[in-house]
Amino acid sequence: MNFDFSSITGSWGFILEGVAYTIELTVITAVGGLILGTALALCRLSKSRFLVEFSRLYTNLMRAIPLVLVLFWFFLLMPEVLKVLLGLDHPVMIGADMTAIITFVLFEAAYFAEIMRAGIQSVSKGQMSAAMALGLRYGQTMRYVILPQAVRNMLPVLLTQTIILFQDTSLVYVISGNDFMGAVSKIAQRDGQLVLMYSFAAVCYLAVSVSLSMLVRRLQNKIKVAAR
Repeated sequence: MNFDFSSITGSWGFILEGVAYTIELTVITAVGGLILGTALALCRLSKSRFLVEFSRLYTNLMRAIPLVLVLFWFFLLMPEVLKVLLGLDHPVMIGADMTAIITFVLFEAAYFAEIMRAGIQSVSKGQMSAAMALGLRYGQTMRYVILPQAVRNMLPVLLTQTIILFQDTSLVYVISGNDFMGAVSKIAQRDGQLVLMYSFAAVCYLAVSVSLSMLVRRLQNKIKVAAR
């Protein structure tokens, strides 16, 4: 088997563009997923039966469907759905980039919701009572007292989920996204170096994931020490 490493060294610009897109997609969808997930967690813990059931149904549904199917459904069906809803005579083109962002935010929110729900429940109920006794409203109590502690308690888990999100972004290439995996796949097909390029991608994902996991473990140890 003949490995031509010029496929890598001669395509650094294209590869780095894919890396930049992967990082951008990870950051945007992690922030969006955390915001939506926090809202879903608050709905799950609210006194409204409708909000509780909606949040439960959403999180269970998203966690039961493979991400690649959600990507395909949104990419292929949403243009037709928008065509019908807007009364147009042609599908609404969303594009791979917008599809990836929306899909990942909606999908990851289900996982972030469960993490944040566990974080909120880990905060002592006395914190809520004390804040309310000081005259803070429910929204203020959540914003200034409960959520900061919940995020701190669950930070290692949130970062671990973000690492999983980073790995999941590799699925964007199935809808022709310009991520790192998509760049590697195109170079592999162009140069006929499938084994080399996919092995290179595997090593890169492994190196980044292991390095980030080590940082998360160190952070978790620091949090444990600080909590003593």
